[in-house]
Amino acid sequence: MNALAQIPPTQGIAAMQSINIAAINPFFMTALFGTAAACVFLFIFSLLRWHQPGAVYLLVGSLLYLVGTLGVTIVFNVPLNDALARVEPGSSIELSLWSSYLANWTIWNHIRTGTAFAAAASFTLALCVVTN
Repeated sequence: MNALAQIPPTQGIAAMQSINIAAINPFFMTALFGTAAACVFLFIFSLLRWHQPGAVYLLVGSLLYLVGTLGVTIVFNVPLNDALARVEPGSSIELSLWSSYLANWTIWNHIRTGTAFAAAASFTLALCVVTN
């Protein structure tokens, strides 16, 4: 996002609109929602096997991904992207929307990235506990 912030708003908006269109593809959607499906399974599994080693890490990792990664994407990043998609580069609201978009999208992207890393760490801990 730093690179997009350094170019004129018209170009930044056009670039981000293009990125958002390209992101909607089978590979990305399978990765995003396939991981969510696996997390739902692991969440249920961890509840059913609560007293087994690693169950708490599976539960925490699943919740981190479902709420902090997928949830943030759906509730915050996608609506921001949808609002940006409706903007015509060069329009009168371009500058105010673009600066707001950059700030908000970046914050939520950092949050979902952090929770994705935390979820991965939690799943790694679950594997370590189970394999030892």
